Amino acid sequence: MTESVYVVADRIRRLEIQGARNVAIAAVKALEEIGLQTKARNRQIFIAELVKARDVLYATRPTEPLMRNGIKWIITSVESSQRSEVKALKRIVSSSACEFLTALERSRECIAEIGTRRINDGIVVFTHCHSSTVTHLLERAKNVGKKFKVICTETRPLFQGRITAQEMLDLGIETTLIVDSASRFFMKHADIVIVGADAISAEGNVVNKIGTAAIAVLAQEARVPFYVVSELLKFDSVTLCGEYEEIEERGREEIWKGASKKLAIRNPAFEVIRRDFIHGIICEEGIIPPHSINETMRRNYPWVFSWEMKQNPVLG
Repeated sequence: MTESVYVVADRIRRLEIQGARNVAIAAVKALEEIGLQTKARNRQIFIAELVKARDVLYATRPTEPLMRNGIKWIITSVESSQRSEVKALKRIVSSSACEFLTALERSRECIAEIGTRRINDGIVVFTHCHSSTVTHLLERAKNVGKKFKVICTETRPLFQGRITAQEMLDLGIETTLIVDSASRFFMKHADIVIVGADAISAEGNVVNKIGTAAIAVLAQEARVPFYVVSELLKFDSVTLCGEYEEIEERGREEIWKGASKKLAIRNPAFEVIRRDFIHGIICEEGIIPPHSINETMRRNYPWVFSWEMKQNPVLG
């Protein structure tokens, strides 16, 4: 296995590569590089290298189903092929990686086009953390002539909201940055909430940056529609089997460097937003109700269920 996989894994773990989409792209490209550089002599060794790389990349972050689905797509394509020649298997890895990345880009464009229809002139958009899919949607809305303002939270403890704020300013969009704890105060000024997602469960619940669930509750209180913008491939198929999405908890030093060791500090990176608070999921198929996610996934990406079907035949 090439050293690049370990390098990419380390960069993901250190948050040098962040954002579900960027993580997935980096992981898929790392797997493709294995296919190009492998010195495996036969099919069995070749697949073993891919599986080892999969395990290394999976271990970087627990809440990355988009990355896992990309890796799953490549390895499933290889395993389901009847080819035994390593050269042929290399081509399959390259072509399936290309197909996945193309599908990812196509979905982003569809989401932006669909989501733009929810951006009306004169509205105020409230968002949390940083999502490249959300900012791409807002960029599309600006480019087609929509006039709107944005309120974004700073998003403690790593301040990803500042990335969003700067991107909005670079686009010429009037933007206000607020501290997370001021969300309720400013929600009354918002017309719509749009956030990204790190994962979507089989029940239609969404996992996103910590603080998102509170914003969803505040939006419901203020009667402001709350939308999640997400590629369908952020669906986490392991939740079909009754498992819950694992919530990553990061180091205490992100909260307070040099704090007394006697002080307990908790730092969950994500949380679950119940589907009851979600007005709709803006995805490549349109704006869907959260509870329809399984049906939508089976219609668009049935291969995502392949591994779970092998492990749990009843799911088929």
